[in-house]
Amino acid sequence: MDTETPKSPSLAKTILVVDDDPSMRLICVKTLRAEGFTVLEAEGSSEALQVLATYQEPIDLLLTDLMLPPPGFQLTSTQNPYPRVHGHDVIQRALAIKKTLRVILMSSLSYHERKAYQTITDQVPFLQKPFSVEIMMQLVHEVFASAPLSCADSAVKSTAKQDVRWYD
Repeated sequence: MDTETPKSPSLAKTILVVDDDPSMRLICVKTLRAEGFTVLEAEGSSEALQVLATYQEPIDLLLTDLMLPPPGFQLTSTQNPYPRVHGHDVIQRALAIKKTLRVILMSSLSYHERKAYQTITDQVPFLQKPFSVEIMMQLVHEVFASAPLSCADSAVKSTAKQDVRWYD
């Protein structure tokens, strides 16, 4: 009988996977769970921010897509405490909530497209889609071996005008 014992460093680690593509999210979640991680998942930024704010146990790593869907039309009399934002903004908000959080940003956008969106930062570990699960796991282990980012480290240093703003 072939039984796979999880690697002990993984057992104590919790990862939040955020991706609006269900198949990509499933691949990430299944792979990380097979490696012994506790995995939480969210299909968008609003759900991810809610998990980050309310989950009682530590969350050690945020693996998030860059391009998350914009908010849908919603009638509300109060401001949404968990707004829909793009992946880089999720990272900024997450680091404000969880100071020791490690992050990985993933996207299928090319370097030049990300640069056009002003989302290039050398400090945030990046996973280019499509990727193999081996590459993802290698980066996850590298990120866990390094120090967490600060909000300042993850900030996009750009004075260019931001073209898109989402409001809830």
